[in-house]
Amino acid sequence: MARTPTHLLSPADQERRRGLRTMKGVALGALVFMAVLFAFSFAFQQDVPALAYVRAAAEGGMVGALADWFAVTALFRHPLGIPIPHTAIIPSRKDEIGHTLGEFVETEFLRGDVVRAKLEQTAISARLGEWLSEPEHAERVAAEASVMAGSVVRALSDEEVGDLLEELAREHLIAPEWGPPVGAWLGRIIDAGGHHAAVDLAADTVSAWLAANRAAFGGLVSRRLPSWVPSVAHRFVDDTVYNEAVKLVAAIRADPQHPARVALDGYFTRLAENLQHDPATIGRFEDAKLAVFDSPRVRELASEAWTTAKAGLLSSLADPESGLRRRAAEALAEIGGRLTTDAALQRRVDGWVTDAAVFLVDRYRHDIASIITDTVERWDPVETTEKIELMVGRDLQYIRLNGTIVGSLAGLAIFTVAHALLG
Repeated sequence: MARTPTHLLSPADQERRRGLRTMKGVALGALVFMAVLFAFSFAFQQDVPALAYVRAAAEGGMVGALADWFAVTALFRHPLGIPIPHTAIIPSRKDEIGHTLGEFVETEFLRGDVVRAKLEQTAISARLGEWLSEPEHAERVAAEASVMAGSVVRALSDEEVGDLLEELAREHLIAPEWGPPVGAWLGRIIDAGGHHAAVDLAADTVSAWLAANRAAFGGLVSRRLPSWVPSVAHRFVDDTVYNEAVKLVAAIRADPQHPARVALDGYFTRLAENLQHDPATIGRFEDAKLAVFDSPRVRELASEAWTTAKAGLLSSLADPESGLRRRAAEALAEIGGRLTTDAALQRRVDGWVTDAAVFLVDRYRHDIASIITDTVERWDPVETTEKIELMVGRDLQYIRLNGTIVGSLAGLAIFTVAHALLG
């Protein structure tokens, strides 16, 4: 049978090969020794009767050595290259062995009760907590998680993300009708008087603007007067308009029951009602919403926001000193500390892990075990035989050596008993 080239073997396999060759030499040496001993005792047993016992022991040792050599060799190849039935078992039944091994693992190891019993005896959360509570371990987990997260983010296509965001926006923001919910929300604000603060803020803002922009009223109204009106009248009209505006805003700010405030209350109340019940108002509101979301500028802003967020996230994930990485490591260390000291949390986490593991094993144990079967089926028979022989062949040579010793003792015992009975 072809051998695996030495340069393809790992250092451990090469060491096993040297050990296997050594034990084969020892077993063969024992057989040769028994053969020499048999030849010597057979030649001189007439002159020295006691050598008959030696001959019987040597004869039994040779038989035992040859029988065990045949048995061991038949596992891996045909003895002497002769295709004897039921030899070369491993290469000829490799797939069946893999199937049997996978079935054994599935039925004996990948059982829910076995997995549960083992996990319940293991303090999973406590051990994990002790490990995570070490700052260097927490930082290591945060670093590995950052690498994974960065890879995922980089793998995302900007165009696909944009399409996804647009799809989500249309499904959750554009498709639902906004009018009635906004109307109900506005109605609750009006009923609670929450809009009064907004009106006060608007009045304060207008008052501040008027105080800072007196010159803006120059010619605001007077430029529309006939040309024959004197310039003094122009200034009088502009000053009057400005002063009346200042007085109006001051009155609105000072009087909570000012007619302008009452008018605004009525307008907001009608708007809230119409947004909930008036189809025309609802339609105009929905049209305005669609116009905003369908605006190219809005799409451009969304794309820019994703690009900026992506760049910032990648930068934070790559920088060990970033706030994101530091907070992640601190959070992991804190979780580790809680897992170490909080018995109730330990029980919950252990229960979650155990239940999850049992669920996965019960649901996917056949798929897990099939990895063994499929892997063995893909193996080359020659290489498989070589690998297995390197793993267990050295121990099997002890069977040959033991067979030689046991055979010699059995031959001696049989000859002694027969000689005693017949002598």
